[in-house]
Amino acid sequence: MGTINFNAFKDFFASKSGGGILLLVCVIISLLIANSPIGDSYANLLNTEIGKNFGNITLKYPVLLWINDGLMAIFFLLVGLEIKRELVEGELSSPQQAALPVFAAVGGMVVPALLFGLFNNNTPTSNGWGIPMATDIAFAIAILSLLGDRVPLVLKIFLTALAIVDDLGAILVIAVFYSSDIHLDYLACAGGVLIFLIVLNRLKVMNYIFYIIPAIFMWYFVHHSGIHATIAGVLTALTIPTTPDNVESPLEKLEHVLTKPVNFLIMPVFALANTNIRFESGMVQGIFSDLGLGIMLGLLLGKPVGIFIMSWVSVKTGLGKLPKGTKWSQIAGLGIIAGIGFTMSIFISMQSYQNPDYQTEAKFVILITSLMAGIVGFFILKKLFKRNTFNVVNRLKILK
Repeated sequence: MGTINFNAFKDFFASKSGGGILLLVCVIISLLIANSPIGDSYANLLNTEIGKNFGNITLKYPVLLWINDGLMAIFFLLVGLEIKRELVEGELSSPQQAALPVFAAVGGMVVPALLFGLFNNNTPTSNGWGIPMATDIAFAIAILSLLGDRVPLVLKIFLTALAIVDDLGAILVIAVFYSSDIHLDYLACAGGVLIFLIVLNRLKVMNYIFYIIPAIFMWYFVHHSGIHATIAGVLTALTIPTTPDNVESPLEKLEHVLTKPVNFLIMPVFALANTNIRFESGMVQGIFSDLGLGIMLGLLLGKPVGIFIMSWVSVKTGLGKLPKGTKWSQIAGLGIIAGIGFTMSIFISMQSYQNPDYQTEAKFVILITSLMAGIVGFFILKKLFKRNTFNVVNRLKILK
């Protein structure tokens, strides 16, 4: 009987591609369950309410809501921490550093939304214009990791910064355009908690636990205010202290605590809960509907075109510059990888439509399109980057 290689497990969970691989496995499992005899039971489980109400305080919700509004708030907390760290000490910390990924991200959001609108304007599905705006950073980085050291570090940093700005844009879109009726009383309570967190920051309270406990109350207030509850995660992240030096700050400590649970638990659970799509006749034809074409062309065409055009504008105006040793063809290849929407795209699709048929169709197209973007982007980048040439030339440039 063979022995278990614990080092292999350790290496898997330490790798940047591990979360993306596990996410893909969970998508496959979810699809298999949905199309098996236990598919209906699984759907009923997701709709089962758990929790308890305490007088006027409602804490009893369906499992699916706990996942999408509760666990995903932790995901957005991590995204918020990454955004703040990049703004303070990373690739977004100066206008010159931020220009290229910010311009690229804006192009990668606006052009897909316009393409979606071109097909869905004045239709029942027009509200889904935000779906093709998003990039799934876990899958995108997983694809780049599969290419190993063929892809230069500067381009990996560029894609990460682009995806972070992209996430920030998606967060703003959800907050502004995909919120329900606003309840000012709950919103005021959430604002009060946010002010308290800002005061903690100003008083230089350095233990992140003192921020997390009030944040739980803010989540509850935001959830009942009509604004999507996950926004509470981002707002909390922006109040947690960090520093531009090499000393580990509370923000970085919390980021380290959350990274593995988010990548190896929360996102896989999200995938298990939200990709349980039952395959039915006519689904393939749905790809060519207005909704399907809007999502597919938005992600596959709008993303790379928008990223390329706005990157070119950034460089030609002198506001940004290409990373050392990279070419425009490589930026175009990264743009295709950025067409992997998945997590955020599925999340926005559920905020866009109340009709379950539209939700299912959108999820199916997002899955197919993200798979296509990943495969096409992988082989294009593999062809563009030649291992030996890159290793010698680019490492010398980095050393300079």
